[in-house]
Amino acid sequence: MYLRRIKNPEQLKYHSPGEFGKIMGLDRIPEAKCLRGKLKEICSQESSGQWNMGLANQWSSEENNEFYYIDGHVQVYTGYKAKLGKKHVSRQKLCLPGMQEFWVNNKDGMPYFYITGQVNEKLLEMLENQIIPTLLNEMPSKYTEQEMKEDPDLPRFTIVFDREAYSPVFFQKLWDKHRIAVITYRKNVKDKWDENDFSEYTVDIEGNETKMKLEEKPVELNNVSMREVRRLSGEHQTSVITTNKKLSIHMVAFYMFSRWTQENFFKYLRQDYDFDRLLQYAVEQIDKDFAVNNPEYNNVTYKLGKIREKISRKKAVLYELQEDNLKADLDKANEYLKKQIKTREELKTLENQEKDLLEKRSQIPSQMKIEDMPDNIRYNKLNIESKRFQNIIKMICYRAETSCANLLSDGFKKSINEKRTLVKSIINSHADIIPNYQTNQLTIKIYTQANPRMNLAIKNAVQLLNETETKYPGTNLVLNYKIAT
Repeated sequence: MYLRRIKNPEQLKYHSPGEFGKIMGLDRIPEAKCLRGKLKEICSQESSGQWNMGLANQWSSEENNEFYYIDGHVQVYTGYKAKLGKKHVSRQKLCLPGMQEFWVNNKDGMPYFYITGQVNEKLLEMLENQIIPTLLNEMPSKYTEQEMKEDPDLPRFTIVFDREAYSPVFFQKLWDKHRIAVITYRKNVKDKWDENDFSEYTVDIEGNETKMKLEEKPVELNNVSMREVRRLSGEHQTSVITTNKKLSIHMVAFYMFSRWTQENFFKYLRQDYDFDRLLQYAVEQIDKDFAVNNPEYNNVTYKLGKIREKISRKKAVLYELQEDNLKADLDKANEYLKKQIKTREELKTLENQEKDLLEKRSQIPSQMKIEDMPDNIRYNKLNIESKRFQNIIKMICYRAETSCANLLSDGFKKSINEKRTLVKSIINSHADIIPNYQTNQLTIKIYTQANPRMNLAIKNAVQLLNETETKYPGTNLVLNYKIAT
């Protein structure tokens, strides 16, 4: 269903169950009601997290990976049953209620696993408490303890993320405690390096060779020594910092700017797989001892910020009046004086309001337990089991699509999107399925595509697929692909 872009069981009503069944070796596939029952039965086991970590371990072992990309994705919620905290959704530039997911991918954007936050956890908090322990316990290390002992600069693995988790003290803690290196953007860069110091490097990103002007210097932030690499684009300098001592300057840039593969993964799954759709709308309670930001404290802080904005504007008005009074004629002095007195009175009123709000906020705790929240605003959370189960299937589909697209790379060297479009075209095209029990072959004859270029790319991919001699699951029939041209 997901490979065909059928996004929910209800959409199966408009597809022939018999034709779908032939693809799967069945008389017919389950229809919507039956499929929902099966999903409910599977999700009741609550084993999708274990399944996800098993797959992540297997994928990481096969890829021999040592770089993990970590980023958050907000699953926006528009229902009424759940009371969820608001998160900033960067793609919409709004704060909306939803569940925050923290994804771990490789440098090519391939997903490994993800962790869902309870309420409003930040990336730094999730890294320290959940993601790093999971990576250490569940994901295999590329290097042995002996190799790391022989080379004190060799990291166990490297994590790449954006500015949200920026903390030099935390970066040093990761290296000292676990030998984990980081690559991220630097915050609050105020100085500029001499443009003559930059040298040109060629960096291969997503199959495209890009020329970059780069320079590296050692830097100390919060008493933590790191490497700083800057990229010069016109007059703008993008600053990247890392605690990885083994990477060359152009590889630091490569791994940092490859972070967009993860953003592309989110975008592709939203557009093609209806990434944020829920199959079940059940609501669960959060642990009653879980501490969250006090909504009343936040409301007072918000009002305080608004009052301070008004105070700043009144002070600016008062300053202008004083300046204009000095420049104006004496006969207008009385008029300016009246305006100044009125503005000072308004400013005094606002400052009293600010003082009252500060006093009120001092009496409110900044955090509170879930059980202490009023019933009408008490946070809960969506049942994530069914969402995790369908996300795992979408991960498998995305990886399968990407692997298939890579087989077509000879004919589409310069366009990643073209390869994926062709894969979708193949999935949705008709084919003849011809079993031969005498020769133990299952011939799949794919119908011709829109142009000779696509047919040639499929022909090359088919030869590679046939060399694997893969058997159709549950039979002794070897898959033999052909193209009907």
